[in-house]
Amino acid sequence: MNGVFVVDKPAGLTSHDVVNRVRRILLQRDVGHLGTLDPMATGVLPLVTGSLTRLAQFYTGAEKSYEGTIRFGFATDTYDREGDPTGEAREVAVSLEELQALAKRFQGNIQQVPPPFSAKKVKGVPAYKLARKKQNVELAPVEVEVKELEITGVAGCEATFRARVSAGTYVRSIAHEMGKALGCGAHLESLRRTAAGEFKIGDAHTLEALANAATDGRTLDLLIHPRQLLPSMPSVTADDEQASRIRHGQSVNLAELSRAPLVKVFYGQRNLIAIATRIAGSLFHAKIVFSAG
Repeated sequence: MNGVFVVDKPAGLTSHDVVNRVRRILLQRDVGHLGTLDPMATGVLPLVTGSLTRLAQFYTGAEKSYEGTIRFGFATDTYDREGDPTGEAREVAVSLEELQALAKRFQGNIQQVPPPFSAKKVKGVPAYKLARKKQNVELAPVEVEVKELEITGVAGCEATFRARVSAGTYVRSIAHEMGKALGCGAHLESLRRTAAGEFKIGDAHTLEALANAATDGRTLDLLIHPRQLLPSMPSVTADDEQASRIRHGQSVNLAELSRAPLVKVFYGQRNLIAIATRIAGSLFHAKIVFSAG
């Protein structure tokens, strides 16, 4: 089966754990995800199955949206609640106005140092492996874009927030740096991803719902309609001759589509058969051909 699901990832599972569970539910090995979520995080985790796993290359730069809670009063070595405290916890009083003003410093294009417990590599070794061995981890800052960061409420030493960020942004690092700026330490207490690219929390299904649908033979009902995928990429519907040429690796004339460099090619309403790249004019050649499934 070729398709895209959105799972509402529960806390306590890695993204790979979710993939493995879905493989067992669907009795299908070809399952992947479109963007890792930390184990403590919940929310939108898009999964691709069958030959549509090849779509992953087009989602590496997808924008993400989150809601969560920051706990002020102490930092942790992982920058979230699952890590070990790096200092004594203390009660602090933070105001909504103070945090809203501070949040503005972390908006826009900023230089961000990834957490030491992350998949970023140091001389070819993932940083988290070095951090687990208590080795010193020095990661270079990278430029990310925080498109929105709004503190939505404060209760005691905790603040709720909403964020919209570019790919590669660590919300954990934002929480950690806010704590440093206030001189009291802070870490990410909770995190829920509400959107990843075009996939929204309203599209998401629990693992239990997916398992029940598979048992009842309703799995296809939970798929994202393929016409909704990669909305910035135009779609074209191939006729029988065009579809045959594409499937055999031959170039084909398609609609002009405003000079788009890449197009989604459908055969019928739901059958995504290829991503094609423009050669010249209306002549396209398949960059990826998806097998039937």
